[in-house]
Amino acid sequence: MKKQIIVGWLLLLFSFALPAQISYADAQPGDVIITLGENLTPEQQEAIKQEMGYQEGDTIVTVSNAEEHKYLGQYISKAQIGSKAISSAKITLKEAGSGLNVETKNISWVTEDMYSNSLITAGVKDADIYVTAPFEVSGTAGLTGILKAYEVSGEKVIPEEQKQIANEEMVKTAQLGERIGADAATALFTRIKEEIANNPNLTDEQVSALIDRIAAELGIQLTDAEKQGLIDLFNKMKNMNIDWNQVKNDLVYVSERLQDFMKDERTQGIMKNIIDGLIAFLNWLKGLFGAAEA
Repeated sequence: MKKQIIVGWLLLLFSFALPAQISYADAQPGDVIITLGENLTPEQQEAIKQEMGYQEGDTIVTVSNAEEHKYLGQYISKAQIGSKAISSAKITLKEAGSGLNVETKNISWVTEDMYSNSLITAGVKDADIYVTAPFEVSGTAGLTGILKAYEVSGEKVIPEEQKQIANEEMVKTAQLGERIGADAATALFTRIKEEIANNPNLTDEQVSALIDRIAAELGIQLTDAEKQGLIDLFNKMKNMNIDWNQVKNDLVYVSERLQDFMKDERTQGIMKNIIDGLIAFLNWLKGLFGAAEA
């Protein structure tokens, strides 16, 4: 009996000696997780917390520059990543089936839909996401913070290779967007992913043909290097353990936001064909009457 009492007291004392652990396994809709770049000044941290509507009890985690280089170093230069972690993000968990809603401030290179697309690839779902910085930044590091916050929420542990491919997708979309426009690049990636979600067992050759077809439908001309980059990315993506049913469901929200653009692109393509046809017809008539006058 004495031995049991002693053991009990030892276990109790041991439990007090353990460092406090915060459990996020019971995260609920409405819970908030905030990530702050670790190189923000104390004043910048406070300003961003106020901007995000921080309340007592909201979880805060920091993101380091080393983490940013870990996930972006393969895809963009060290100079573009920079030497300081500045970008910050807020995730508010929502009810199942709510989808993703992304808003940004002071983010110049990565658009809201680019974030959404990459987050869907990583398996992030049902959340309101806000990405910001105290001054204008490219936004590439924002994804690192969002993924870290999502994992902290306890909703899901994201495999490392899935984080990598999400970052690669974001960078490739932004790079292509510099040349053809952000909406065009995002529409291209979204349409390709929708097709792969419907048939993830496509062969490498079929992925290549798929990229050609959708690019043509959107009126996008890819360089050989751009096309090869997309082939490599989507071949890696389709061979990963991604929940393609979930991807398909979540891409609906991105597609809806891009409907106006895709409609405009199709309309412009049709009108261009009509105008080209009219010009050719008028030229033919001109040549016909010119020949008659001669």
